[in-house]
Amino acid sequence: MLFRLFSLILLLDLAVVAPVAQRLAVFEPQDSAAVPGVAESVRAELSKKIRILDPEMAEAAFRSVEIADHFNMSAEEAKRIGSVVGCDRFVLIKTRMQRRAAAEKPEHFEAYAVVYIVDSRTGLLIDWLLKSQEGRTIGIAETSLKADASSLADSIAAKILSMGPAAATLNFPEPPPERSPQAKEIKLPVPYKRIKPEYTSTAFFYGIKATVDIEADIDVDGSIKGTRIVRWAGYGLDQSVERAVRTMNWRPAMRDGKPLPMRVLLRYNFTKIERDEEP
Repeated sequence: MLFRLFSLILLLDLAVVAPVAQRLAVFEPQDSAAVPGVAESVRAELSKKIRILDPEMAEAAFRSVEIADHFNMSAEEAKRIGSVVGCDRFVLIKTRMQRRAAAEKPEHFEAYAVVYIVDSRTGLLIDWLLKSQEGRTIGIAETSLKADASSLADSIAAKILSMGPAAATLNFPEPPPERSPQAKEIKLPVPYKRIKPEYTSTAFFYGIKATVDIEADIDVDGSIKGTRIVRWAGYGLDQSVERAVRTMNWRPAMRDGKPLPMRVLLRYNFTKIERDEEP
């Protein structure tokens, strides 16, 4: 009876450990540590739920990969980081302190943390999270944000542990190289009417300048069979781009008057324009 009980406990332990037997790395790029201690607290809380790679070794590998903007990364750049670091997924954390003023409240400070959860195999963004705390002083705002580290770690872990395997993508043909003989024979897919993605209120509030790249699979009837954000930005901009691309009606790729299925890459640049500067 004792042996059976021990076996049952062992099986239950294995059932708990199995979902978290993945390698996670947590990074805070050096130029983003405006609220010290938050990333370290999140990493410590996450280590209770998921296997975290050794921070010093992971950081050394991370720094060896040159990336122009860690928080506006392409899928290829993210895959390169994952390969060099040797992790299944990685988390990027940016913290900032802002002085705020609004008509409905006196001047105050906002401490916030932005989190990007990235799949190393695909390089795609799993999710983007934002935690924000306000205070009359910098110290109060900092303390409140640090106190939120545990709940932020819970949100990250829940997202990672709830994920299944990445969905397979359709094998759509890509356009031939520019200026190649094949390119002269093909007319690429184009929308009948272009729709401009919204610059979201969240992006406006945080003054975000970013580029979003999206791959769209356009079928022979002009329908969209799949989309992937292959350079991500967060702040709702990725969803804004996907929504705009899927709303547009498309003319399919053509060769010799016949429609072709084709994968196209579209790029959208976002920058903050003050409301009184807008047309």
